[in-house]
Amino acid sequence: MTGDDSLKDVQNVGVDSGSDPAPAADEGGAGGRSGRRSRGSAGRRAQRGGAGPGTSMPYIKRKLKSYEVLDEEGLELIEANADTILEEIGIEFRDDSEIISLWKEAGADVRGERVHFPKGLCRQLLATAPETFTQHARNPARSVQIGGDATVFAPVYGPPFVRDLTGVRRYATLEDFRNFVKLAYMAPAMHHSGGTVCEPVDIPVNKRHLDMVYSHMRYTDKPFMGSVTAPERAEDTVEMCRILFGSDFVDQNCVVINLINANSPMVFDETMLGALKVYARANQAAIVSPFILAGAMSPVTVAGTLTQVLAEVLAGAAVTQLVRPGAPVIFGTFAASISMQSGAPTFGTPEPSLVSYGAAQLARRLKLPFRTGGALCGSKVPDAQAAHETATTLNTTLMAGTNFALHAAGWLEGGLVASYEKFMIDCDQLGMLQRFSEGVDLSESGQALDAIREVGPGSHYLGCAHTQANFQTAFYRSALTDNNSYEQWLADGEKRIEDRARQQCQEWLDAYVAPDLDPSIDEALLAFMDAKKAAMPDAFS
Repeated sequence: MTGDDSLKDVQNVGVDSGSDPAPAADEGGAGGRSGRRSRGSAGRRAQRGGAGPGTSMPYIKRKLKSYEVLDEEGLELIEANADTILEEIGIEFRDDSEIISLWKEAGADVRGERVHFPKGLCRQLLATAPETFTQHARNPARSVQIGGDATVFAPVYGPPFVRDLTGVRRYATLEDFRNFVKLAYMAPAMHHSGGTVCEPVDIPVNKRHLDMVYSHMRYTDKPFMGSVTAPERAEDTVEMCRILFGSDFVDQNCVVINLINANSPMVFDETMLGALKVYARANQAAIVSPFILAGAMSPVTVAGTLTQVLAEVLAGAAVTQLVRPGAPVIFGTFAASISMQSGAPTFGTPEPSLVSYGAAQLARRLKLPFRTGGALCGSKVPDAQAAHETATTLNTTLMAGTNFALHAAGWLEGGLVASYEKFMIDCDQLGMLQRFSEGVDLSESGQALDAIREVGPGSHYLGCAHTQANFQTAFYRSALTDNNSYEQWLADGEKRIEDRARQQCQEWLDAYVAPDLDPSIDEALLAFMDAKKAAMPDAFS
C-alpha cells in the first residue's frame, strides 16, 4: 500500500538549487523544450478573469497570514509527547537492514526492527534539510518553489477508477492517464503535473511506471512526481530524469518529488524505505507523509493524531538525512476521519482540518516544507456533498500555509475515482484560491479614492473612470459557474455545472498541443523504456 492509495484497501535547468524560480511566464527553456508562450501581464490579469487553457499562473506566493490553532504551550506539549513516543515506543523500519544499521551508527537504540530515538536525535539530523528548495521543470519558467510562503497545486494521486465524460465509472487506462496529464498542463492554476493521476490498469504493473513518468515528461513541461511502488521503479524514474535534465544537473538539483507514506501507526515498510533511499541518494525530494484515518490509524483525538503524525514524520524524514545530508524532504500528512458507524473515511469534517492546521505549525517549527489537503470528498459524483467537502478542505489547505497540495483537483469517492468533471470544477476553484491568496490591494488604484471623489454621495460607480479602467480585471470570473437570469439559463439548455465542466473538458482536450521536447531526448527516453520493458515479462499483480 503506497502513495496515499492505501485508501483503496479501506473501502530552469541551470538555476542554482534553492533559488526562486522565474515567474511562470511560459517563455520556454533551453534546448527547445518550451511550452506555450503566455500573455505576460495579460496572463497575470487573467487571474481575476479566469485565465484561458494553457496560460500558466505562477505558483502562489501567499500574502495572507497562515491560520493557527495551537498556542506555544500546545505546540510544546505535542512535541514533548512525540518525543515520548519516539523514545519509549519507537518506530518500526521493516525488512531494511541498511536503515537499521544507519540508525545504530547515529546513536539510536535498535531492538530488532524497532528503533527507539534519544530525545532530539531526529531534529538534530533534520537540521541539514533545506527549509525551501526549487523543483525544476524542463521549462524553467514553470519551476516551483517548495516551502516558505509558496503554495503549489498538484492533481489527484492514486485512483484506480475514473468517472469519464459519459458518466461511466470504470477502471482507468493509459489514455485516461495521458488525458489528466494534458488537462493539468492546460489548467492555469495547476502548477504541477502530479504523479499517479490515475492507475492505468491496462498496462502491466511492473511496466506502467515507465509510461506514467514518460507521460509527465512528454505531454507537459510542468514539474512532476516519480514512482515509489518499488525501489527499482524509483531507480528508473531517476534514470529517466537524468536523460531529460542531464546527470550532473539532477545530482545537484531537485527535478522530481515523491510520495513516501508511513504505514500508520508507526511503521515504515520495505517498499517505501527502498524508494526513499533511492531518491534521497539522488538528491531528489521526498514527501514523508503519514496516511491517517483517525480512529483506525491514529487516536480519535486531534492532539493524539498530531502527536503520532509528528513522531512518524520526524523518524521517516530523518532517514533522508542519514542517507544524504541536505537532501530535500517535506513534512507531509494526509488526515481524514472515519465514520464510527461504517468505518468509511469521511472528508470535509472539522477534526482533519484541525489536524492540518496543527501539523502545518509543527512543520514550520521544524523549518520543513509542508504538504496536506486537497480537493477531498467522499461523494460518488460531483454533487453538493462533493462541493461542500472539497471547499472546506481546499480552504484549509490554503489557510494552513500548505506548500505542496496534492489531490488539488479530480478527487472523488474517497480517492478511489479520478473524475474528469470534478477535475475541471476543482481547477476553477483553484483559480479563485489563487486570487484570494493575493490579499488586499493597497496600491493607489486599490484604494480607489479618485473613484469615491468622482462619484460622491447618492450616485453609482458603473460609469466612473476607475470602474471603466478596471472592470475587466476587478473580480475573478469563473468559466464554469452560471450567473445569468433564470430565463437565460433555460434558453441555454438548463445546464448544470457538471454539464459545463464536461463540455469545457472536451474543449481543452481538443485544443491541446504538446509542449516542444528535443527529439534526441525523446528518442533516448523511448529507447530506455523499450529496453526496460523488453527485459521483463508482463506482470499484472
